[in-house]
Amino acid sequence: MNAHSGLRYPWAEPPAEGETIEVAEGVHWIRLPLPMALDHVNAYALDDGDSWTIVDTGFSSKRTRAIWEKLLSGPLAGKPVSRVIVTHHHPDHVGLAGWFQSEHGATLWTTRTAWLFSRMLQLDEQPVPSQETLAFYQSAGMDPEILETRRTERPFNFADVVYPMPLGFHRIKEGDVVRIGGRDWDVRIGNGHAPEHATFWSRDDNLVLSGDQILPSISSNIGVYATEPEADPVGDWMEACERLSQYAREDHLVLGGHKTPFTGLPLRMQQLIDNHHGALKRLHEYIATPKVAGACFPVLFKRSIGPAEYGLALVEAFAHLSHLYQSGQASRTRRDDGAWVWQAI
Repeated sequence: MNAHSGLRYPWAEPPAEGETIEVAEGVHWIRLPLPMALDHVNAYALDDGDSWTIVDTGFSSKRTRAIWEKLLSGPLAGKPVSRVIVTHHHPDHVGLAGWFQSEHGATLWTTRTAWLFSRMLQLDEQPVPSQETLAFYQSAGMDPEILETRRTERPFNFADVVYPMPLGFHRIKEGDVVRIGGRDWDVRIGNGHAPEHATFWSRDDNLVLSGDQILPSISSNIGVYATEPEADPVGDWMEACERLSQYAREDHLVLGGHKTPFTGLPLRMQQLIDNHHGALKRLHEYIATPKVAGACFPVLFKRSIGPAEYGLALVEAFAHLSHLYQSGQASRTRRDDGAWVWQAI
């Protein structure tokens, strides 16, 4: 294959449960299960000589803790875990950070925003959706039957899948250089999928730890939520992709939060940028006739959206419409039921 012709995947299969694949000297790829359509998350263990650094952790569940115990008594045996690095605040990445801190004595390294969001959400347990969340769903034009069901259902809570997090963390930020696994890594911050998402670019070889900021064959979810209903994560995402793309090299081996490690990063960065420009163009044409966010799934996703994906699809549709509005390409008006109706300008 020509070096510039596409993405390449050096490993056809992920590591088996409780095992690792050494993708570079002292860098071990770990696959952990998730109980959802995207049924896995990747974690990485890096050899610091006398201990391990773990990058991302999976959900907090009996099964995931049992897998980690198997790893720590198997391929990672003989050294303690001294540090956990969390790329961003989503629960499949931060879920067991507190467990490593409390039960294994590890220090937590992450961005300030990731830590604040993680700890706040872990403490904010809700038996039913808050009024602010329900009002946001209404503003997005959520299907009335789904909205009525959600009014009385227990919503997704971080506390269900994130281990209690003790006070204290080590902050990482844009421009830092950190030593992990015998390498110096530049910290470069992404945004859009999650605020202040950390990525790590090795100065000593071709490795990139990208979390969910750069994935090979799927697009990271970009959503607006009741916590910040006027946010523009699509704008943040495209800015981050443009900025990070200047560092991309053909030989980079990208170790992401999902799917498999890959090379061909310059092409993938361009695909990530083009994907959202294309979605925005289609959406702008589609709302020549006014639409609510919940009516925009066909043109954005070009596939059937089932109940399991409905919530993520809704917040992503809202995010793209909001970007058109905030960039002056669309107007919005309130319908009598509280839903925003968006129209192209």
